[in-house]
Order: sequence, then structure tokens, then C-alpha cells
Amino acid sequence: MRSLVAIVLLLISTTAFADSTGERMRSNPTPTATDVISGLYAFSRFQQGLLESTDLKGNAEVKNLAALRAEEAAKRDRTLKDIQQAIGAETRVGKRTLAGASLAQPENSDGPAYVRSFYAAQIPEYESAVALLERYLLAPDNAALATFAREHLPILRSQLRNAEHTMADK
Repeated sequence: MRSLVAIVLLLISTTAFADSTGERMRSNPTPTATDVISGLYAFSRFQQGLLESTDLKGNAEVKNLAALRAEEAAKRDRTLKDIQQAIGAETRVGKRTLAGASLAQPENSDGPAYVRSFYAAQIPEYESAVALLERYLLAPDNAALATFAREHLPILRSQLRNAEHTMADK
């Protein structure tokens, strides 16, 4: 019996108790306004890259949706630019290339494989943008950007769900 208690105590003393909030804070710190603006600019560049990738392909559905998303990104960027100027933030858009935005080149660019690759390319980018806004809204440091994030978060979530559903249907 004593040996069982000793083993349990040994196991307890060598393991750390999980603290999900501490883990979340260390791995995903709350982004600043500059981080959010930079991240959303990068997301817009991705969406513009998708449009450029579809210009050479034949699928009308993909071209039209890419054009719509690029137009939405341009509008989002104009609003972000105003917020950026108001707070005097210097953005940092990394060297992330548009290669992630280029689509697979299947034999038939009108086929379902091409359409699936179009939607599949978007999902991780949307997830990243949604997560960024969600983390920012936990402790926003700018009222105008917080309002912007609250307005755009449901839109991005909806577009993410649409991309997931459409990819699953194709």
C-alpha cells in the first residue's frame, strides 16, 4: 500500500498540471493592433493572389468568386489603412509569398479537382484570419480596430463555412 502511495506521489510531483489559459497565452499571445492590421493585409494579398491564379484558368465559378473576394479585400484594406493612419501603426507584412495562393494545375481547369483545390487553398487562410481576430478581441488595444474586427469576424466565419461546405460538395 505504501509503495502504491509513493508511486502516485512520484507521478504527481513529476507532472505539471495543465493550465489551458497559461498554455494559450504562451503559444498565442494576444496580438496588437499592428499585428492584426499586418495579418489582414497578408490575408488580402493571399486573396489577390488567388485572383491572379484564376486569371489563367477556365472555371467561371472560381474566377467570379476570386474576383469578389479580391474586391472585398480591397475594401477591407481601405478601411484598415484609415485605422492604421489614425493610430500611426507601421505594419509588417512578411515575406509570405503568393505561392500559397497558386492553385494546382490539373489537366482540366474546369473540373472538380481544380475547384476543390481553389477552396482548399482558402480554408487555412480563413482559419488564420478568424483566429487572429478572435485573439485580438480578447484584449483589444484600439477601439476602432476592435469595432472593425467585430464587424468583419462574422463575415469571415461565414465565408470560411461556405468554403468548407462547397469543397465538401465538389
